[in-house]
Amino acid sequence: MSDTTSDFEIHPHERRALEALLQFPLTEALFGRRSRRFALGGELPEGPLAYKSRYEPYPLSELERLLILTTVGGLTGWHNLISHHKNVAPKLPSYSGMAAGRTFPSAAGFHTSQIFFTDDSGTYTFKTRDANPPVARNSQGQVDPVALLLAHKQYIVRLSDSRLYIPPHEPYMAGHNAWNANKPGSLLVWPIADVAQHQLLKLLFIAQNGFVLYDDVHNRSIPGLEKFKDYVAVDKPYPLTAFDQATLAEVSAEISAAVFAGHLMQQAMGLGGWMLNGLDRVRTLGASGDPAVPGLGFRYDFKPGWSRPNPTGLEGVFEGYCPPHYPHMKAAVEALVERKYKAGGPFNPETPGPWKDSKAVRSQAFPHAEWLVEVVALQAQYLFDTFGKFPATVPTIYSLMFLQTHHLDLEYYDRFFEPGAYLQTHREHLEKWHGVRLEDLPKRDDGR
Repeated sequence: MSDTTSDFEIHPHERRALEALLQFPLTEALFGRRSRRFALGGELPEGPLAYKSRYEPYPLSELERLLILTTVGGLTGWHNLISHHKNVAPKLPSYSGMAAGRTFPSAAGFHTSQIFFTDDSGTYTFKTRDANPPVARNSQGQVDPVALLLAHKQYIVRLSDSRLYIPPHEPYMAGHNAWNANKPGSLLVWPIADVAQHQLLKLLFIAQNGFVLYDDVHNRSIPGLEKFKDYVAVDKPYPLTAFDQATLAEVSAEISAAVFAGHLMQQAMGLGGWMLNGLDRVRTLGASGDPAVPGLGFRYDFKPGWSRPNPTGLEGVFEGYCPPHYPHMKAAVEALVERKYKAGGPFNPETPGPWKDSKAVRSQAFPHAEWLVEVVALQAQYLFDTFGKFPATVPTIYSLMFLQTHHLDLEYYDRFFEPGAYLQTHREHLEKWHGVRLEDLPKRDDGR
């Protein structure tokens, strides 16, 4: 294990806790997994499980926070890419958007999501998208887990000095989450997907393999595609609405897998928390319409006939691949191709990789010729012009699952639950990770 970095000290008891963490069985995390919602400092106001914690909220340490973040969105090595498709053989399919792999899978290695989080110290983004592995593997293919963990601190970028304000009532928050979600002492983490970019990657994907879209909403072909009949099957198009539904399902799977990884880490570390989607995703992004509830501050559009506002991006932080962040859809497509081929991109021959001759592998990628850019840009611009947004029938920017992490109040579980309500890791957590006992923690001012 590594010792420390210049600005991050690991204390001896934390080092011992990390050693134990590396031995924790995956099976115990899976079969011991539960949503454990009652935190130190919590209060369940009424009902058969009503209870008020005797203790003040107890925030996560910097190390605990970094462990959860790295588990949800950390860089784990080089992506293996998609190896073969007969339609582009002997070339390598050039689907992926990112050269590195992260802790969660993404359709064809697109990786369009970015992690955001908030706690008592502020609101942040965790910018691992488009970064390459920060720690090299040794000659046996292994990586120092502590060095990998500490290297991820560089990706934390502060957006504000305060916890994200989410009013604890509907419509901002589901009523059953109002008593315990985003409370002092908690860490709230959630991935946000650039669905516009994911959709463009899919359009490049299907065009490589000879397919284009059909506007089944208006029951018409997309004008201009006939000039690409030598490259794509314009007479066998893919229905737009089915394509959009698949896109949203893919990013939902990506987001959920990332959050579930963090949820498993909670079990291993002995932290409480749960996965939730009971925070209004559009208002959390910034489309509440109320200046007192700005959310993350994403800009958005809202037009007649739309059921909800459509956030498109946060300027300078996380901008969707569509107007107004690009002048037109062709510019967005060109920027996406640049993402693939720039230094460090998945199809730049100089980017390192997992193969014995990575340069030879990456240099054989199917090229993004002008016709490929043009056929995707034509479809994307048609959809933007026709529907007033891109993608046409699903959100441009999308979030779904949140992960809350906090310290459990074991006294609540001991009072109401049979033995087995929490794991041994929860029982030992405070002493192992903080060197304190529960009874030594600060008590509430009300004298309980």
